[in-house]
This record gives sequence, C-alpha cells and structure tokens, in this order.
Amino acid sequence: MSQSEAPQSENASSRFLSPAMLAFGGVGICALIWGTTWYAITFQLGAVDPVVSVVLRFGIASALLALIVKATGGRLALTRGQHLAALGQGLFSFAISYAFVYASEEKIASAVVAVIFAALAFLNLILFRVASGQKAARAAWLGAGLGVIGVGVLSAGEVMGAGLGAHAVAGVSFAVIAVVASAFGNWFAWRGQQAGSQVLPSTAWAMAYGTGTLALYALVTGVSWSVAWSPAYVISLLYLAVFGSVIAFGLYFTIARARGYAVASYISALTPPIAMLVSVMFEGARFGVLAFAGLALVLAGQLFLIRAPKRSAAA
Repeated sequence: MSQSEAPQSENASSRFLSPAMLAFGGVGICALIWGTTWYAITFQLGAVDPVVSVVLRFGIASALLALIVKATGGRLALTRGQHLAALGQGLFSFAISYAFVYASEEKIASAVVAVIFAALAFLNLILFRVASGQKAARAAWLGAGLGVIGVGVLSAGEVMGAGLGAHAVAGVSFAVIAVVASAFGNWFAWRGQQAGSQVLPSTAWAMAYGTGTLALYALVTGVSWSVAWSPAYVISLLYLAVFGSVIAFGLYFTIARARGYAVASYISALTPPIAMLVSVMFEGARFGVLAFAGLALVLAGQLFLIRAPKRSAAA
C-alpha cells in the first residue's frame, strides 16, 4: 500500500465507524430485535400466566445487566433520587406496560400491538410538555399526530375485522394501556438521566423493581407459578430476556442519551413493518387496506418526527 492510499483507507474506515454510523447501526439492531420480540412473546402465552412470564423475563435481564455492570468495573449503587426514578421507570415500563402487552397479545395479532406502540411518541410529547414544560417543534407534533391517527385507523380495522367482538376490543384496550404506561416509564427514565444515573445500572435497577412489583402482585392475587418448561418456552424466554431486554434496552437508552431521541425514534419507524411481516409469515395474520393505511400514516409521522428540529429532550 502506498503512503497516499493509507490516509484514504483510514478516512474511509473512520467514516464507516463514526458515531453517527454506529448509532444508526444500533438503531437497526434494536428495530430488528424488537420487530421480532412481539412474535416471540406469543410462545410465552397459554400454559404459563403472563405475569409469571414477565417476572421471569425481567428477573433474568436485571440479573444479567447487574453482572455486566460489575464485570466491566461499574457501580450499581444509585442515589436516593436515582432509585426513585428507577422505581418509577420499573413500575411503568417493565411491570404495568409489559403485563398489559402480554395480555393484549392473547387477544390480537402481535403486529397490531407493535403498531399501536407508535402512539408512544405523541404521548411522550404531551407528558414531557405537561410534566416538565418542554417544548417540541411543530413538525414533531404533526408527526406524532399522524402516528396517533394511523394507530387509530389500524386499531379500528382490527376491531371491525373481528366483528366488533369483545375479544378484539379488550386486546386493543390493553395495548393502549401498555403504551400509556410506557410513556410514564420514559419520563421516569429521563428523570433518572437528569439525576445523573448511568444507563446500565439504572436500567438494571428499573427491571429489578418492575420484577419485584409484579412478583408481589402475583403472590397477593394468587397467580399460579406453574411453568411449562417446553423448548419453545425456554428459547423464547431467553431470547426476550437477553436480546429483547438486555441488548435492545441497553442500546436504545445509550443511543437516546448519546445521539438524542430523534435518532432513536428511527426504531419506531422500522419496528412495525418488521413485526407485520413476521406476523404474516408465522402467525398467519392477514391485514386489510385499513391496516396498511394506518401503517403508512405511522411511517409518515415518524418521518416528520425524525426531521423535526430538536428543541428539548422530549422532542
């Protein structure tokens, strides 16, 4: 290699491995993982109570995150304020939200739940505006609004396609509750960031708090702890715990803090099409015109969100 070729090769390598490229690579990995976890959850349903499955998933994930923190020389200790933020994050993001996600997937296609979660961006804007006084650009509000309309169109199509049955209505309602809970969980995660907590320790504690809350609920309400240790259940549990929780959430919060939530929001744009494709291939789902119209509105809204000027952490 000549001397003139070496700098060009180094420059090309540095561009390829730039923080921006690494961030977008992380976004792609998160979208691929979360686009498939919606379907993986279906293997957790049936013989095992959903609450028990969520406890096992995030119990394993929190323990793995704690081990990673200690193995890399990090500190698990949090301040009182950071613990309170992690408690709120765990209660809403990992206990309430996922309990209702699993319950909703017992009633409607996994891809429908994935697309309904696109409404999270709009709920984030409202919550951060009301709770923290943060302002977002008009394009962000427009994009989030389009996403909500898209979710409404797709949900209406799902309910009408099921003949307005109580089963579909309950499934969509559970998914909406899960999205609202996730919005509050995101706000508490942001509060932890403002308090100076690091990504992995705070996420490990949040998952532990969520696990403990659901375990206590299961004990009080008499939920059966019987687990069918079939190969499908064990494999899906490990995939959801390791890839869907430890890797995906670790990447997501790292990208959001380092590159901003505008870059991280690409995940929301990429996840629904992947989830719908997986649902069609493996669940036998069939989506009509309303479903694809809703998806188009969701993706259009995400483009506005991504291109909107960033005015605050909620934008």
